[in-house]
Amino acid sequence: MATFPKQAEYDVQQKLKEMDSVPLFMKTLPSDGEEAGEALEALQALVHDGTPDGSTKEEIATNFKTQGNDYFKAERYREALGFYTQAIDAKPTDSDLLQSLLLNRAACNLELSNKSLKALYRSALALIALERPEEAIDCCNRALVADAQNSSILNALSKAKALKERQEAREKAKQEAAAAAKAREMKIQAALRFNQARSILVLPLAPGQPSLEHHPTLSNDDPPRLSVPMLFLYPQYSQSDIISSFHEDTRFTDHLEVMFPPEGTRPGWDLQGDYVLSNLVLYASTKRKRLLKIGKKTTLADLCNNAAAKTGEPVDGLEMVDGHLSVVVLPKGTVEKDWIDKFKIQRGG
Repeated sequence: MATFPKQAEYDVQQKLKEMDSVPLFMKTLPSDGEEAGEALEALQALVHDGTPDGSTKEEIATNFKTQGNDYFKAERYREALGFYTQAIDAKPTDSDLLQSLLLNRAACNLELSNKSLKALYRSALALIALERPEEAIDCCNRALVADAQNSSILNALSKAKALKERQEAREKAKQEAAAAAKAREMKIQAALRFNQARSILVLPLAPGQPSLEHHPTLSNDDPPRLSVPMLFLYPQYSQSDIISSFHEDTRFTDHLEVMFPPEGTRPGWDLQGDYVLSNLVLYASTKRKRLLKIGKKTTLADLCNNAAAKTGEPVDGLEMVDGHLSVVVLPKGTVEKDWIDKFKIQRGG
């Protein structure tokens, strides 16, 4: 296999340093104690003293202007600006030439300003798309300092302000919803504490159970009155109804009359037609498994009082399971007797 000579290694930093000594690539002029070099002195002489062949300041300025024009046509406005500035620095005495140079340099600045406006405009649109309206508004305001009547920027500013208003409205609604939720939670907690005074024992929700749809509430009356979610259970057919807000001063018959009217349509699951108001009985059980028969004209407050433990006895009362109380609704007769017997067996006598 043919071999090739190894490429000589070189110090990149050293090469860059060498280039800095070339006038074309210089970033700064040599200090007073450093040697400028013939090439740099010659270039400086072109500007200040004319060319070695005796070119005038007008000729030097015209040469820089020509190069500036070429860069301007190529839309390289920053380079063109530099050449026009060098032409002006040559201090031509021709007033028409100087005026032309000043106008050309102003045109470069205008083009560069337009590019800045476009950059600010595009930045504003991007920030609007990212839903960052305050920064978009800042971009628009900066652009409008240079061109206060720019319709595109004014339109972007309008969009940014509208976006900010929508965000502020959403944030306000979010805060109001959070405040309402907090107030509702405080009312729920107050109602739950009130439950204890009504001998209602609230059992905690099972881990992972979703939030409840219905909650106990307190009225603004003095004294406040309690309303709770209530389940009507029909174990004969494994059916149930929920009363989302059962007021403690409401009688059970007030709900039963609506649910089972004397001449109304019976529920589809009532196969025997036994569930009519006059034929129904209600039961509730307490924490200590006491079975309470509920008169139809009994209110929830009456039931709570009946469920409370007597003085000196262990704590007792109705249990709120999964956020609601429950009562059992049965037809009189065999179904009722069978259910009571089963309840006693499960209770242990």
